[in-house]
Amino acid sequence: MNHTLESLRKELDRINFQLLNLIAQRGSIVKEIGEIKKKQSVNKFDPIRERKMLDQIIEHNKGPFSDDTVRHLFKQIFKASLELQQEEHHKTLLVSRKRRPLDTVVRIGDEEIGGNNDPIVIAGPCSVESEEQVRKVAQVLKQQGLIFLRGGAYKPRTSPYDFQGLGEQGLEILRKVADEFHLKVVSEIVNPANLNSSVEYVDVIQIGARNMQNFELLKAAGSVQIPVLLKRGLSATIEEFLFAAEYIVSRGNNQVILCERGIRTYEKWTRNTLDISAVPILKKESHLPVIVDISHSTGRRDILDAIAKAALAAGADGLMVETHPDPAVALSDANQQINLTTFRELMKEIDRYNRLNTVKSDG
Repeated sequence: MNHTLESLRKELDRINFQLLNLIAQRGSIVKEIGEIKKKQSVNKFDPIRERKMLDQIIEHNKGPFSDDTVRHLFKQIFKASLELQQEEHHKTLLVSRKRRPLDTVVRIGDEEIGGNNDPIVIAGPCSVESEEQVRKVAQVLKQQGLIFLRGGAYKPRTSPYDFQGLGEQGLEILRKVADEFHLKVVSEIVNPANLNSSVEYVDVIQIGARNMQNFELLKAAGSVQIPVLLKRGLSATIEEFLFAAEYIVSRGNNQVILCERGIRTYEKWTRNTLDISAVPILKKESHLPVIVDISHSTGRRDILDAIAKAALAAGADGLMVETHPDPAVALSDANQQINLTTFRELMKEIDRYNRLNTVKSDG
């Protein structure tokens, strides 16, 4: 009896190893197929092909396992094969942590973003409205020891009747005021045709959420040697976000900052839903620095402190916030911009949070 049991177990072991070798062979073929699909720009998942294979397998099933059991087993094999194709594909991504284990540090003048550097704050009005408006904001930024002045000159708006920005005149205002206070300009470019003429005004090109998959703009941004702040699209997955960054990096510009700015969900109590989990995921999957736009992510002034702290706790390399001398009369995003007094208070809370966490880490 024991002899028979032992021999059967040995036979099972032999079959297990045979199955393992066959699965490995299948995996090698799957990877080859994945490379061919990549070159041909074909989707990796083919539901029609999977259904055909399952039908053929079930047709040849003679037991003892039921058709449902066999179907389940092979679906797991198919799923693992698809993941293998995707894993191999992601290994080739220039933005992948697997490709570059060390953090990319984006350098803007003497300022460094990412790596082990302290988190930065990028602040300014949603839209550039006048030189006086921008100067008032710049004065406060300088007083707070900040470096980055943001402001929209080109504003892609949902409604064609809303304020679209001052265009190049707005960039001229930003540059003039930034030079006066020794600040760096962060501003959005929406058209590839405007890119070359805009680089003389800006220190960081911002590509907004609505343009995250404007592939010609991404390619153009990758062809200039100036840092790019890329915002996640309104409904973009993390994978789509990283592929957008890949468009830029693949053109030779690796100075890219990822910006989580909230995504569209069914929630009505906030303008968007801040995907705070995206911060550690992006830091884990990519070597690029990650910041959080705490204004667009919720559109609520009353929870900015908490959102800022949550972003920093999640590992963000910086924050972006909208501030305006008089938000009530702002030409865009009036409800989410904070006045300069509230901005100073926010900076105090951020500094207090950073000091507290520095003490904890030292202890």
